[in-house]
Amino acid sequence: RTSRDTSPNLLLDPINPNHHRTDHTKTKKIMTILNKLPTRSILQWTFSRSRPSIHQAHGRRRLSNNAFSATAAAASTSAATKTTLDTNTNFPSYLLAAPTTEITQFPSGLRVASETILGSNTATVGVWIDAGSRYETVHNNGAAHFLEHMAFKGTSRRTQYNLEIEIENMGGHLNAYTSREQTVYFAKVFQKDVHRAMDILADILLHSKLDPMAITRERDVILREMKEVNKQNEELVLDHLHGTAFAGSGLGRTILGPEANIRSLTRDDLREYIDTHYLAPSMVIAGAGAVDHGMLCELADHYFGGLRTELDEEQKKSDAVCLDKGKFVGSDVRIHFPSDNMAHMALAYEGSSWTSEYAYPLMLLQTLIGSYDRAAGKTVTSKLCYDVAANELANSISTFNTCYNDTGLFGLYAVAEREKVADLTTCITHNLAQILDYVSEEDVERAKIALKATMLMGLDGNTNICEDIGRQLLTYGRRMTPAEIFQRIEELSVEDVKAAAYKVFHDKDHAMAAVGGIEGLPSYEWIRKNSY
Repeated sequence: RTSRDTSPNLLLDPINPNHHRTDHTKTKKIMTILNKLPTRSILQWTFSRSRPSIHQAHGRRRLSNNAFSATAAAASTSAATKTTLDTNTNFPSYLLAAPTTEITQFPSGLRVASETILGSNTATVGVWIDAGSRYETVHNNGAAHFLEHMAFKGTSRRTQYNLEIEIENMGGHLNAYTSREQTVYFAKVFQKDVHRAMDILADILLHSKLDPMAITRERDVILREMKEVNKQNEELVLDHLHGTAFAGSGLGRTILGPEANIRSLTRDDLREYIDTHYLAPSMVIAGAGAVDHGMLCELADHYFGGLRTELDEEQKKSDAVCLDKGKFVGSDVRIHFPSDNMAHMALAYEGSSWTSEYAYPLMLLQTLIGSYDRAAGKTVTSKLCYDVAANELANSISTFNTCYNDTGLFGLYAVAEREKVADLTTCITHNLAQILDYVSEEDVERAKIALKATMLMGLDGNTNICEDIGRQLLTYGRRMTPAEIFQRIEELSVEDVKAAAYKVFHDKDHAMAAVGGIEGLPSYEWIRKNSY
């Protein structure tokens, strides 16, 4: 199991076409108008919209009869989008014929979304929860990750041994991970075992035994995991980067939590976290592969129909819930190891949220800047990476673009020999300050192709599709089709990318975390003064 932020940073909050009664003609007119607008106009209009409403289920009887218009609405929107795309863009047929994602929302706020893949004999089903380390407090930081461990230690109906045997006898795979904004539990099984997988997921999520003896044993397991994580320089640096960039807010806290919390969290703390964060509106049941949407809705209603919909007044005031906003702070943290010959450093600026109008341009900018690894040779495409490679300033350098619900981080992570840290920092700073001067139409077109390829490869397999569905439902309220994503990428211009770069880099505060042989690292003030 992994507990790191592994979600691909793609996509932004789109317009929701799935109204309760879909006017096909009206939908086509809207899509035609939007297609003629400049990209920025579309994204600004999109950003001003509230989260979309999804068709509500009114009972299991209607679910079993599949009496919802979500599928029809999605199909009509797909048809309208296809008409527009066909007349303006030569997209491959497999994009336009992508399976429909069916979405149903219960009165409680619980959402069920699935994509049926014809010919598949296996399925991935899971629960995506809008709860991660950023929603923890100083008191219970680490609870979400601790619960991830405890979920597999037995329930009121299954011992740990019985749980493992049941999964193995199905030939299935049960996994989970925790990130800063989401907690995920999912299972990969044969088609005939989907109902058993849903039973197990509900059991470990809602009825975990949380045995005090098991909690005590698991403390040592998590502490060993923390030691292993801290040995990975990239993980260590990025945790420190979040800690300084979002100091004083939930995003600045680590996923595993501090050692003191790991040693002190009690069964009551973990139970309180479940009661305050595992609410119906915060959860998405997602499925992909050999999944029937109607059956998945029935299973979700049966196993998760009793979820609470909101916190009571006492819980809202408790110290178990953190709902603060991520506020970027210009700052740095430097940990110098005189005996270390290598330096690991991350330089970041405030990026965009998932729903920002700059989200797509920054994705393209991330691809455009790219990465370089000395072991892979010196064939690079961006000016920054070329300068680093030609002058042998670093062993490796990569661009990251991390989106959150209300903010983000855009920056570079580099590994270099200690005597080259100063020259490397100078090279990075000057290239970012001058990036507006050298971004060309050719660069942008090449980055578009690479970004589209990355997006498609990220949807290879049932599990990746299920992951994409769950993540998008939590962040945007709906799922965008690959064709729509391609269209949004295709409409970006050089001016869009330059505008995003100017907003992020030009005369802006930065955050930095550096570990190792960093005595040659320029001061914060020097980097700040050279940001324009």
